[in-house]
Amino acid sequence: MDRRLTISGGEPLVQLGFTKGLFAAAKSMGLHTALDTSGFLGHRADDEYMRNVDLVLLDIKSGDPDTYRRVTGAELAPTLRFVQRLNAMNKAVWVRFVLVPGLTDAPDNIRKVADVVAPMMNVEWVEVLPFHQMGAFKWKALGLDYKLADTPTPTEEQVQAALGIFRAAGCRAR
Repeated sequence: MDRRLTISGGEPLVQLGFTKGLFAAAKSMGLHTALDTSGFLGHRADDEYMRNVDLVLLDIKSGDPDTYRRVTGAELAPTLRFVQRLNAMNKAVWVRFVLVPGLTDAPDNIRKVADVVAPMMNVEWVEVLPFHQMGAFKWKALGLDYKLADTPTPTEEQVQAALGIFRAAGCRAR
């Protein structure tokens, strides 16, 4: 039986002490470990932390600093520094790119993500994840304005076009 532990969130690196201990305990029990992160707080995960992580599921929302800031409210540079650190460590990475019509679907934006990812020998996959509305109820329950309420799910053609951009750059994409 294959035993695995994936820690996701929110952002697991916000709870650094807890997740560090959990990863160390999981590794001591022989579990495969994965960290699901945006990489923005990657500087918080020291080498000891990362030794207990087998795989990083890295959510890169944009390759364009302006689009990244618009989507996340944060800067792209910390994520890019984490990307380079993972590459230098040869840490296994699956990049996850959420395709959001009208927000992240511009070919130039996708190409910029592909340009970052393609040279990295440690990236095993790029996954193009189509945006969906399954989390909309959470915004309503919290009484928050959900700005993506009218955003459609991308068509199969849009998903295939994004995959094509990643593949043309030399990425293994699915």
